[in-house]
Amino acid sequence: MNRSAGFTLVELIMTMIIIGIISAVAIPRFFDTDVFKARGFADEVQATLRYAQKVAIAQHRFVCVRFTNNSITLDIGATATCGTPLISPAGDASYVINAPSGITFGTTAPVVPNNFGFNALGAPIDITTGALINVRQTINIVGAANGIAIEQETGYVH
Repeated sequence: MNRSAGFTLVELIMTMIIIGIISAVAIPRFFDTDVFKARGFADEVQATLRYAQKVAIAQHRFVCVRFTNNSITLDIGATATCGTPLISPAGDASYVINAPSGITFGTTAPVVPNNFGFNALGAPIDITTGALINVRQTINIVGAANGIAIEQETGYVH
């Protein structure tokens, strides 16, 4: 019995075709870091909103969430107007999350999300009136696939 080891020409060509398809589709995504930066910032904003709600419940106070075009700041207070910067878990004097360069909040109106807060029960409130927000809010980040939703009654962030 004479057996030769190796690959057939068809197997080699199919392997080269598969590698070519993968390199044409997948590899360019690894060189576009804006997608990774946007997803990382979206995760950080979501974690910050969850933290704000938990602090509001734990300390039985209002926590205000304020937005700029590319940052988010948390304040705390006895009333819905807040005013005192919330100390970050790392011990920083204020809790501010800045977006990486080139990453901003959504391009559709409103471009900058509306400022809001969480009351002592964790429900979202309008910080100008102090009233409960009765619609689901969505925060979009340019480059991130999914928006961040805040439920109107429970304040659940997802």
